[in-house]
Amino acid sequence: MDQRIQFGVLRAVVYVSSSLREKIKQVLKILVVTLIAYTSPLAAGSPLGLPPITIPQNNAQSPKKIALGRLLFHDVRFSANGTVSCASCHQQAKAFTDGLPVAQGINRISGPRNTPTVVNAAFYTSFFLDGRRNSLETQALDPLVNDIEHGLENHQEIIKIIRGDKTYGELFKDVFCIDRNKITIDHVVKSIASYERTLLAGDSPFDRFFFAGDKGALSKSAARGLNIFRRKGNCANCHEITWNQALFTDNRFYNLGIGFTRVNEKLANFVKSLKSIPADYLGTTKTFFDENHRSELGRFMVTGVIRDIGKFRTPTLRNIERTAPYMHDGSIKNLNEVVEYYNRGGDKNRFLDPAIFPLHLTDQEKIDLVEFLKALTSPEYTQSP
Repeated sequence: MDQRIQFGVLRAVVYVSSSLREKIKQVLKILVVTLIAYTSPLAAGSPLGLPPITIPQNNAQSPKKIALGRLLFHDVRFSANGTVSCASCHQQAKAFTDGLPVAQGINRISGPRNTPTVVNAAFYTSFFLDGRRNSLETQALDPLVNDIEHGLENHQEIIKIIRGDKTYGELFKDVFCIDRNKITIDHVVKSIASYERTLLAGDSPFDRFFFAGDKGALSKSAARGLNIFRRKGNCANCHEITWNQALFTDNRFYNLGIGFTRVNEKLANFVKSLKSIPADYLGTTKTFFDENHRSELGRFMVTGVIRDIGKFRTPTLRNIERTAPYMHDGSIKNLNEVVEYYNRGGDKNRFLDPAIFPLHLTDQEKIDLVEFLKALTSPEYTQSP
């Protein structure tokens, strides 16, 4: 063939390939979402050890909505510098945490608190460590416009990206039966929440031992640790186990003493000021504490109730071996240190919860308790990150 003809054919092929590139990407994206949708765990039921999920009436689950939510959860375009997605802090390989003491957002800016897992978040009654939101849908709104996390000025920036993306336009139309220009942030967070409700983890060695009667599922040490957990260790007081399910959280709030050395010095005068002008509790906190120190006030920043100072929501203990470091500030590195902290009765302060007191565990009991905690790891998280 003449070289000029060859060059012309080649140029035509390159041109066609270039023109089809975006369309091929869109088709592949839709195929991936469809595949995810039809392999969704929607109909599989809750794993061993977990109760049935309650689904909000205004956000019914569907395989396609779940798949769309997964896509949104991993999209880094929904951040000020195009580097941060929900999955940046909630990494599947680390049981949907990030392995850092405190979360990092855009430009690697550190926040004040540890990243909580979203595994089994479907069973929470409040969200964030201070419980400031009451649903997965409302929770999903906050990180997107947080200065440290995603760093967007408003939710409309996300809608602009989505409406400008042909693939998203088709997917939202398929899920919500709306045109692209009708997509709102409400549709976005409903999709993300639907995906998060599928992130369930049970069927651990503990579950097989306790609920399925498999007496070989736990080592002798872990079985002893279970007894310590439920009795002498007083752990099940907050990390609940019932006869037919175990969420390992009571969804309540406690002051454990963690982080109080950072606010103790000003606390007495702060509380005194609150009693004189209780209505302006947020303004009063700004007078006494900087942003990081205000974070240590925990649930109080939501309720303004003095007895809530330093309280944080009870975390689930499922997959706890995979979610280090621990506590709301990530200040405890490993499970051995966690057990030591509780064993000595926490760090004393005037708001310390009565459930925190010295346990007087023996060295063997500490070992057994840690072995039990390791037995709360579900099969999909048994491999180290």
